[in-house]
Amino acid sequence: KQWYQRRVAITAGGVADLITTCYGGRNRKVSEAFVKTGKTLDVLEAEMLGGQKLQGPMTAKEVYHVLKAKGVEGSYPLFRSVYEICYEGMPPKHLLDTLSTI
Repeated sequence: KQWYQRRVAITAGGVADLITTCYGGRNRKVSEAFVKTGKTLDVLEAEMLGGQKLQGPMTAKEVYHVLKAKGVEGSYPLFRSVYEICYEGMPPKHLLDTLSTI
């Protein structure tokens, strides 16, 4: 019984963290500004985060490089699209285009 209670508490905490991040986290806020303003992520981090860095784009960059090194980036179109938007100047609409093709 204790194992089950602990798992429910951890799962509930994880879901609460996910909801909070999606609605109010810095990745979401800066991503919204990125789409609306067209400013680079570096500029938005400096303006909005006071020295903090975004985790999402850095993670996407690392994952993309691992996938590319293994020659499988084509099998992960969402990671590729996020990378291309964040680092290669593709417009944010590119993600919607990718979603419509998978």
